[in-house]
Amino acid sequence: MMKHYFRQYGLWYVLILLLLAGFLGSFILYHFPIAYFGMAILFNLAVFLPLSLWHFFRFHHQMRLLRDFRDLEEIAELSSPLDDAYQKALYARDEKARQEVFKVNSQSLRQQDLIKMWAHQMKVPLSAISLMAQTKQLNPDDVNQQVLRLERYLETLLTYLKFSDKQDDFRFEHVSVSALVKELIKKYRILFLHKQLSVDLTGEWFLKTDKKWLTFALSQILDNAIKYSTAGGKITITLTENSVTIADQGIGILPEDLPRLFDEGFTGYNGHEHQKASGLGLYMTKQVLEQLNLDIEVSSQIDVGTTVKVFKK
Repeated sequence: MMKHYFRQYGLWYVLILLLLAGFLGSFILYHFPIAYFGMAILFNLAVFLPLSLWHFFRFHHQMRLLRDFRDLEEIAELSSPLDDAYQKALYARDEKARQEVFKVNSQSLRQQDLIKMWAHQMKVPLSAISLMAQTKQLNPDDVNQQVLRLERYLETLLTYLKFSDKQDDFRFEHVSVSALVKELIKKYRILFLHKQLSVDLTGEWFLKTDKKWLTFALSQILDNAIKYSTAGGKITITLTENSVTIADQGIGILPEDLPRLFDEGFTGYNGHEHQKASGLGLYMTKQVLEQLNLDIEVSSQIDVGTTVKVFKK
């Protein structure tokens, strides 16, 4: 402890010794009685030694508190201005650490809930395939439909986890949105046939963007259009020089649900009715489009249909 004390305050003792040496030199130079110098030394020692001892034990007490404390409240008695500054810095750091821990724990709980929900959702197509196998009614189109559903669930889950970890890998290039949409229509051909949906695609939009992430965003919108369309309906996709609009003739969205469509985990009334909504598709779509410097608008009317527009900001 003495070593730490003199590392902190040794310079002051050296300065005091230099001052005493200067006084002694003055006494000798001007031939002052040395006895006076001795009396002055004794007087200063009588004051300085008790103060030094008090200061040393106070330093020892502070070091012990700092060495053994487990909670910031235990060092509250350190009250010098410098101690106060250190305590404020520690409180701020501690609060920031608490917030980070809370954030990580909350995110971990959300991911656990998400994985549980996804495990439950993926049982549906797996059970359907299993039932087909047991009854020996493995229709290729039906199997492909269930496999496509599994792929969509996994794609959304992986995208959500990637965004949660701030792992983005955007690669911007010139993209024909019309060609991209045609690829999606081909991919979802089985779903269109299953619900006897027709699709009308017009126009073109050339855009410098990340093809993979734009494909993900538009696939979520098109998937919803198919999912909530009534059998035998029509999906209209219109491209302009700065936007793409996807309109269906489905069940529509309640007006009170529209403002919350892009909230994380929100499914709305129709999502509950279908028991297939995760509440993350449109949330992730919004997040991706913001990274691509694009915006999204949704308008809907019950029993008439829903229109989703993606456009440049």
